[in-house]
Amino acid sequence: MLVNLLSDTVTKPTKAMLEAMMQADVGDDVFRGDPTVNHLQERVASMFGHQAALFCPSGTMTNQIALQIHTGDLEEVICDKDSHIFQYETGGYAHNGRSAIHLIDGAYGKITASQLQKAIRPGHDWLPQSTLVSLENSCNKGGGSFYTLEEVDVIKQVCEVNNLKFHLDGARLFNVLVETGDDPRDWGQRFDTLSICLSKGLGAPVGSLLIGDEKLIDKARRYRKVMGGGMRQAGILAAAGVYALDHHIDRLKVDNDRAKSIGQVLNKCSFIKHVNPVHTNIVIAELVDTSNADDLVSKLESVGIMSAALGGNTIRLVTHLDINDEMMDYTLKTLSSLTL
Repeated sequence: MLVNLLSDTVTKPTKAMLEAMMQADVGDDVFRGDPTVNHLQERVASMFGHQAALFCPSGTMTNQIALQIHTGDLEEVICDKDSHIFQYETGGYAHNGRSAIHLIDGAYGKITASQLQKAIRPGHDWLPQSTLVSLENSCNKGGGSFYTLEEVDVIKQVCEVNNLKFHLDGARLFNVLVETGDDPRDWGQRFDTLSICLSKGLGAPVGSLLIGDEKLIDKARRYRKVMGGGMRQAGILAAAGVYALDHHIDRLKVDNDRAKSIGQVLNKCSFIKHVNPVHTNIVIAELVDTSNADDLVSKLESVGIMSAALGGNTIRLVTHLDINDEMMDYTLKTLSSLTL
């Protein structure tokens, strides 16, 4: 048996999703003429209470476009040290946006309003200008941790007082929403832009959307084009996103609950020192000093369980819609009996 817990990006389209893709009505999206893309963009914008949205190939692209429309030369983005835009986007904030980055040492990928207030630069000529604050919800490297609306509100107040733009990297936001029960509009109204991903827990093969007001999204289209993100008959891909929104949101709770079960088992393993609090579908565990993350990943692979070493002697396991009950039973039993 193979249980692929490497990431929730490894999912394959369901048969019904593939059928929806093959039946998609398409056109040229660069000319704004693809009806399925237009429908997806309008639906997601409305879902989050904004005027417009832009369909892009990846969450990295939507994040990078957001940085470019909000920041520029001699300016900086403030975020947690574990943020995806810093850790896993190849320094794109500097390469694409020509902006600096100011890191906050938060907890499990989350910053506080007081930390943000202290991080804002004074207006000296020799310092970059603080322009944008970016939060990640849920936070990948934080182990699927997430902000509450109340936590976001106090951060937003600091942004408003200091004239800072506010972006949400919401790649896995739907995993959060099934836990909190929040209305997506409540999240949308708090941010200038949001990025949501369709190709993680929602199970689409490709795609993310950048959400914002019409003026910002019109500007974002130009950045998407120069980055090579104009995909012409993209409705085939957008149809997978529409299907995912129709059928795959509520079931994310199953992924979250399965991740919590894995976390509970790992907490009892002799080779594990600490498991991050499991809030959504990501489990991050730190091994005892006498064990090695690469060795554990190899050992798990030898028994058919795929995982990832994150460095710092930690491993990550991620649940998703391609994991079934039989796979979960096997994973829990195997972890319970595993020795290093």
